[in-house]
Amino acid sequence: MKKKILIVAGGYSNEREISLKTAKSVFKELKKNKKYIVNFTEPNGNFIKKIKSFKPNIVFNLLHGRYGEDGYIQALLESEKVNYTHSGVLASSIAIDKEISKKIYINNKILTPKYIKYKFKSSLKKNIIKKVEKKIKFPVVIKPINEGSSVNVFICKKNNFLKNLKKLKEYDEILIEKFIPGREIQVAILGDEKLGAIELKPKRKFYDYEAKYNPKAKTQHIIPVELSKKNYEKVTSIAHKAHKLLNCRGVTRSDFRFYKNKFYLLETNTQPGMTSLSLVPEIARYKNISFAQLIDKILRDASINK
Repeated sequence: MKKKILIVAGGYSNEREISLKTAKSVFKELKKNKKYIVNFTEPNGNFIKKIKSFKPNIVFNLLHGRYGEDGYIQALLESEKVNYTHSGVLASSIAIDKEISKKIYINNKILTPKYIKYKFKSSLKKNIIKKVEKKIKFPVVIKPINEGSSVNVFICKKNNFLKNLKKLKEYDEILIEKFIPGREIQVAILGDEKLGAIELKPKRKFYDYEAKYNPKAKTQHIIPVELSKKNYEKVTSIAHKAHKLLNCRGVTRSDFRFYKNKFYLLETNTQPGMTSLSLVPEIARYKNISFAQLIDKILRDASINK
């Protein structure tokens, strides 16, 4: 019996374009495999109708950001009792919330940059600079609490802080986080396996949206990562611990800064990209896991009641 796979991608977040690129890569690969019948849908008003008519064995969730990575689509799929890939409702909603996940890291002795939560309605703008200088010091990173792909993330010094703060007014609240310089290292976890790590050297200020998805940004990908055996084991173990603490499933990618021989965990992504420039497929390739094998492993982990 052929398995029916329904890819869901696109959506309503700022990462729609990347989600569709990811879906295109996965769709193309799955179509080569004779054991699958593959279909595609967007999470629009016809989504439930599509599930009922196509009757998939598995929904391959390739959405990014809000409504796809935050527990929303996962709750819909749970209600329809359809097996789906990646993390479940609670794990997804916790991992995308940068404040809640940080609290979990801190409570479990995982190093993460110091931060302040800023609410646009109730926080006093004139006091915020003093508060930042006292609690975390400049430079800082300001970012939405629940976006992915480095959307609307700004590195700020004192002189451009308020100007950049205004750019995030569409969000009710944001995080102001201590900027950690140093090396950018990302670690992929697949199920219970430490898949591996990769280092990024962006030509831009940091590994932002452009650096991630635009080939012209010429971000350098370094694999194997130049770390001692001890430090490599350390960073992959921290990522594995975070994956387990957040109760994630399938594949995740954790983002780190390595500075003064310490690893700072920035966040854990429950829906990492699967485009030609994406890091998880690259890490897998280095471990002799082809794109087809990686997709197969993700599909085998699909379930409900996660």
